[in-house]
Amino acid sequence: MIRYLYADQLQEFPILARTMFEDRADQFKTRLGWDVTVDDAGQERDAYDDLNPLYVIWQKADGTHGGSMRFLPTTGQTMVNDHFLELTDGVAFQSPLIWECTRFCLARGTDPGTAAALMLAGGEIMQGFGVKHFVGVFDARMVRIYNRIGAAPEVIGTHGAGRQAISVGLWDFSEAAQKHVSRVAGVPLQASRDWFMAAFGQNAHQTEVSAA
Repeated sequence: MIRYLYADQLQEFPILARTMFEDRADQFKTRLGWDVTVDDAGQERDAYDDLNPLYVIWQKADGTHGGSMRFLPTTGQTMVNDHFLELTDGVAFQSPLIWECTRFCLARGTDPGTAAALMLAGGEIMQGFGVKHFVGVFDARMVRIYNRIGAAPEVIGTHGAGRQAISVGLWDFSEAAQKHVSRVAGVPLQASRDWFMAAFGQNAHQTEVSAA
C-alpha cells in the first residue's frame, strides 16, 4: 500500500522509516556510487529531509519500505534550484503550482509494480493539492523506468551523454496517463484514491508541505 507521510510523522512508523533510509543508502551509495552521506546506522539522509518534506512510500506487506519519493514545494529550498541551475540555463523553479520530486528509491526485490504505484501516487498529489507540475533531476537509468511506466517527463535540460547523462524534467498530469500507470502498477484507481483520502481526507488543498 501507499503511505503519505510528512517527515514529522515518520516516528509513528519506525520500521518503515528506518528501512526507507537504509534502502536509500543501499541504492544511492552502494549500488550507484553517489556522493551521499550515510550515517553510522547505515541510513542515507540529506539537508532536504530536515525541511519536513512529504514522503510517498510503498509499504510492503511486512511493514517495510518497498519504494519511495520525496516532495517539497519550489517556493522553498529545493535541490534543483540549489544545485542544478546549470541544467535550466540559470532559471529557478519557484511556484506554489510546482513541487520538486527527489530521492526516487526502490528497495531490492520490491513488489512488482512499485515504481508505477509511486508515480500513480504522484498523480494523486497533483489532483489533491492542485499541483500542475513536478520538477526533478534524474539520471539516464531512470529514462527506461519512466518510459516503461508511461510517465516520462518533458526534458528541460541535460548535461553529459549516455549513462552519465543528468537531466531536469517536468511532469504534468492527464487522466489518460493516470489510467495507463494504474494498469502498469496493478493498482485500481479507486484503491489509489482511497490511500490518498485516508491520509488527507477532503482537506488536501488546505494541507501544505513545510518549507524553510
